[in-house]
Amino acid sequence: MPTNKEIAAFEAGIKLGVLYHQFVGSPVSSKTADSLERAIKESISLQPYVRSVDVRIDRRMLVENAFGYGELEGRMIFAEVEIDYRGETVRARLEYDPDKNYPLMKLI
Repeated sequence: MPTNKEIAAFEAGIKLGVLYHQFVGSPVSSKTADSLERAIKESISLQPYVRSVDVRIDRRMLVENAFGYGELEGRMIFAEVEIDYRGETVRARLEYDPDKNYPLMKLI
């Protein structure tokens, strides 16, 4: 039987996985990045056991096409979630690791 802390950690992974797979590929521009950050945060905040969410898009990585927008890439996302499951709290992060050239999720 998993502990409450293990369940909280599992829930954190679910939230970051959903965030990543739901929003990567979304159209984004320098004009809409703020609203996309808010939409991601509000969407994840609705899920069970979420205490807090922080989402930031690295605008330095945003490459806009001839039509004035680009696509959100996983490497552009910095996100942290705090999960509280029955009094056990965990924090997890999604962050681009330049050495691995990959966005990694981890408990913090």
